[in-house]
Amino acid sequence: MTTTAHPTETASAAASGASATERFHTDKSPFEAVKDVPKERVDTLAREVLEAIYATVRKHKVTYDEFNALKAWLISVGEDGEWPLFLDVWLEHVVEDVATEHREGNKGSIEGPYYVPDAPEQGARGTIPMREDEGGTPLVWSGQVTSTDGSALGGAKVELWHADDDGFYSQFAPGIPEWNLRGSFTTDEEGRFEITTVQPAPYQIPTDGSCGKLIAAAGWHAWRPAHLHVKVSAPGHELLTAQLYFPGDEHNDDDIASAVKPELILDPKQQDDGTATVDYGFVLDPVKG
Repeated sequence: MTTTAHPTETASAAASGASATERFHTDKSPFEAVKDVPKERVDTLAREVLEAIYATVRKHKVTYDEFNALKAWLISVGEDGEWPLFLDVWLEHVVEDVATEHREGNKGSIEGPYYVPDAPEQGARGTIPMREDEGGTPLVWSGQVTSTDGSALGGAKVELWHADDDGFYSQFAPGIPEWNLRGSFTTDEEGRFEITTVQPAPYQIPTDGSCGKLIAAAGWHAWRPAHLHVKVSAPGHELLTAQLYFPGDEHNDDDIASAVKPELILDPKQQDDGTATVDYGFVLDPVKG
């Protein structure tokens, strides 16, 4: 493991936003996925979004000064590369609710803008890549992945990533090793896994860019509660994307991303050696079709 200084003084919203935008273009093929959507659906969605905006303008008598401020802000969001951040923080939680409302297994949550595929494989029991001086309470997390019928899912993949103790993600802030606090784990024949990591801290989303300007203008806060990101997958089952939270966090009830669900709050137990242990598993829905 490499010891590297935390990037508190050098990280910026612009740099993070540019990284998130570049990563989105690299990992996603959004237009390919919707190339067969009928024109009628596109027409309906576009018209209803515009009509909702029209209604807001009329209801609140929006002025030309406010309209021009909106144009300037929209332009700056693009220039800062913050569209992934804006959409993931303020819109994704509703899309996620709609997309997964049919599921009988585990509740999901938003992916957020900082996922990176192909994190290093650590086996069924392993330690996530981290620095020798990594801050945060050591956390040992064990669990089992099963199907909705209760059968164990051996060979399931649990991808884990999270911020460090300063609230920064590797590959999106400078000075952090490439795969720091990012790992993939494959369950054993009984569907079990055990992951050693550190408990992350609450953090503010970047506030020195366009999203921060909106937050300041509206008098909002920028805090997200401490959380672990996961993607859990197994052949023949729907991919589960979720965030797991910690009890007692003051921002569980007012998360800026509105992504906390009661089912996703962990129950860690403090051990005499200062380590926290937690038992939390996943139930995946079979693919129907």
